[in-house]
Amino acid sequence: MPFGVDLSTVSFAEPLYLWLLALPGTVGVVLIWQVARRRADARRLGRDRVLPVGEHHPLLGDLAFWLALALATVVCILAPARPVARVSMMRRASADIVILQDGSASMHVADVAPNRWRRSVQFLRAFGEALSWRGDRVALAIFAYHAAPQVRLTKDPNALFFFIDHLGDQPPFPIEDEPTWDTNIETGVSWGLQLVDMDEKLFGKTSNPKAFVVISDGQAWSGTVARALADARARDVLVYAVGVGTTAGGVIPDPLKRPSIHARLDRASLAEIARVGGGQYFEIGREPDSYVAAKIISSIRRRIPATRVEESTEELYWQLLFAAAVVLWLGTFLVRRRVELWWLAGGALVALLILVNTVR
Repeated sequence: MPFGVDLSTVSFAEPLYLWLLALPGTVGVVLIWQVARRRADARRLGRDRVLPVGEHHPLLGDLAFWLALALATVVCILAPARPVARVSMMRRASADIVILQDGSASMHVADVAPNRWRRSVQFLRAFGEALSWRGDRVALAIFAYHAAPQVRLTKDPNALFFFIDHLGDQPPFPIEDEPTWDTNIETGVSWGLQLVDMDEKLFGKTSNPKAFVVISDGQAWSGTVARALADARARDVLVYAVGVGTTAGGVIPDPLKRPSIHARLDRASLAEIARVGGGQYFEIGREPDSYVAAKIISSIRRRIPATRVEESTEELYWQLLFAAAVVLWLGTFLVRRRVELWWLAGGALVALLILVNTVR
């Protein structure tokens, strides 16, 4: 929203039009002289004439309309000169959120209905719906041993929901491949930091607070995860963890009939990741998805500065034309003679011609 216009910074892109101000300036001087004469005549009449009722002499009388017309003419001349001023805008900052979705083999386990992967996708949709999308940006990546970016930081909710709707009933990593059986949160966090770096190279740094939301069934704590989290904290990026699954767990379905692996929710590791990452740990199923999403978003947005002032330049062309129209409209209430109506119509025609010529 506009905070203020610094009139001391006004400049004109087409200053050649300013010489036309000489005409209304001359008229203004004549009108001021006429007003001074009128006031002198009123004082003389009040002194020389004796009447039973005191006379009231309006300050401007018939000259009020002409002053309004002269002022509107001045404004109409200033408009084509293209005045530009510096404007201060008060804005509320937004947040940048990178969602890192686990797509490893353990997400096929059906200890939560319908299974961990599809339950996570349901949470992703609830998270997207909980965002206000008023400047906030969201990115999405799926990881197992490697990370597969889906959506780069975007303000467009349609982009996020498009990819969520097309994630399918199972992760994009084939369960037959060996790397799919490795949950590598370190890779996901590293990809998120690379995304932030690339965004800053393309669009410049922002004051938006940044956060990663890791949705996973857990990973054994390791030094590589610790290093990734340290890098994130050094960049002032908070890491939130959202657990999916149960501690009872279930067997990972394997079409190749390899020795069965029982996968459980590693709640302790995810909670430690959230603690070291400066965020919080949540768990799908304990509370409604929309409530969990709102908690995470509120926690991230609490780091947003209340307001920030941005300065930009703004052309005052249309504002001046609007002001001229308002002055002419008010002048119609001061018309007392037919000839003044003709002058009013002529002034409106001149303003229209100036407008049409400038737009061209």
